[in-house]
Amino acid sequence: MPSYVVELQQRFTSATGVDPELRPATKPQFGHFQTNVALRLAKTEGKPPREVAQRIADTVDVADLCEPLEIAGPGFINIRLTEQTLASGVTDLLADPRLQVPLAEPGETVVIDYSSPNVAKQMHVGHLRTTIIGDSFNRVLTALGHRVIPQNHIGDWGTQFGTLVEQILEEGLDVGGLTLPEADALYKRASAHFKTDEEFATRARKRVVALQSGDARTREIWEQLITISLVGFNEAYARLGVKLTDADLAGESTYNDDLATVVAECESSGVAVVDDGALCVFTEGFSAPLIIRKSDGGYGYATTDLAAIRRRVADLGADRIIYVTDARQGGHFAQVFAAAKQVGYLPDTVHAEHVGYGMVLGTDGKPFKTRDGTAASLESLLDAAEEKAARPIALAAIKYADLSNGLGKDYVFDLDRMVQTTGNTGPYLQYAHARICQVLRKAEADAIAVGKQVLELPHPTEQTLALLLSRYGDTVVEVGDTLQPHRLCTYLYDVAVAVARFYDDCPVLRSEGTLRESRLALITAARDVLAAGLDLLGIEAPDRM
Repeated sequence: MPSYVVELQQRFTSATGVDPELRPATKPQFGHFQTNVALRLAKTEGKPPREVAQRIADTVDVADLCEPLEIAGPGFINIRLTEQTLASGVTDLLADPRLQVPLAEPGETVVIDYSSPNVAKQMHVGHLRTTIIGDSFNRVLTALGHRVIPQNHIGDWGTQFGTLVEQILEEGLDVGGLTLPEADALYKRASAHFKTDEEFATRARKRVVALQSGDARTREIWEQLITISLVGFNEAYARLGVKLTDADLAGESTYNDDLATVVAECESSGVAVVDDGALCVFTEGFSAPLIIRKSDGGYGYATTDLAAIRRRVADLGADRIIYVTDARQGGHFAQVFAAAKQVGYLPDTVHAEHVGYGMVLGTDGKPFKTRDGTAASLESLLDAAEEKAARPIALAAIKYADLSNGLGKDYVFDLDRMVQTTGNTGPYLQYAHARICQVLRKAEADAIAVGKQVLELPHPTEQTLALLLSRYGDTVVEVGDTLQPHRLCTYLYDVAVAVARFYDDCPVLRSEGTLRESRLALITAARDVLAAGLDLLGIEAPDRM
């Protein structure tokens, strides 16, 4: 938060005894900020709001920061900052390496569960959303000073591996030589074989038991499948430019030894009861119970999810746990959270939340498919994007399109629109940054010094840009609190538009003296804010385009 906003809040509070709750003005004619403090005080004092507003305007001392205060409508107070206040705000922003993004006090330990592909299967279009969204949360919360622990809950356990291993043995395959696409094809062959050959299905079921009991040959093949899968996953993460590494892996198999303990603790505490042969947790508000041990003695996803919460709180010390998955899993996680609270795994001091995302649609409004009509793999989607633009621009187009909409909404994957350098797109923001860099390079080539001090901002357009830049830190805080990255996208788009208008109205290099110095410093601040904000979205800010 800019120092002048803090100062304004303190002075109004001192004069009125209550928080002024300053808000950005809704229209330029209303100034830069507004407060409804007079309307609130009028209710308690029993006086006309405009009378109270006038008394406040006459009492509060803000002449060094603002133009004379204005009373508007039923009693709003409009605040218009002076040119010098705005100029000082940009100078302060340039002097702060954090660009006025505050450090959370105290910082929290935040566990984010995202990406979570399945072993021996290629990542698909759904993994694009969870990975991009989770990576942005990671970046934003880290920037705010929190300790972020990513958890990549890969699907590396379960009955499907009995089928896979049995198919490998039957075909005599050298697993170590497979690529992830080849393993995916193997997965499909094994599934089809399981459905059509009962004798094979029986052997596959026995192979699951062998895997779970630690049979050496079975475990060796299973580990090879994980290894080749991780190679494919890491190639995708590197291509996407996200921060996930093998150090962040916490697959289903890592909780296997905890499942019996979770079941025993749920049962001994009285939270879980046997119902029709299955061990269940009945949670208020849900029509069906959460099954944590099936009637045949097996465990399901719910048991693993409870084990994960138990470990994330007890061992990782989580203060906040964020799950980024398909929106359709919202009900499941709500019930898991309720059960975890009942058994004591999720204390009131720990906040768990599910962030659901919608589907990626093609331009026909249907789920996105490849050219041959099959379900789109992540690789095919990225290939299609890179046919339209170079990788940094293609990734900017994809990530911005994903993050700039409300996360729970479906969005249309329209590459022709997404890669445009005009309109509300990722490449447009990249272009805004690159254009500033071009101006600054020209200044350097012409031996024009570029300082970091703003001395004057005479034109309304540059004042608007200066005020907008001052809101960067507050915007990042808001995204960290709400987990709504579209707010940051909207803010950065507004900055890019304000920069374009500034170029139209305010000559930079053709100005002279302190005016040129101030305008160069102003666009330097805009460059820094655009670069930092794009990085929080996982988007590269190029110097040239």
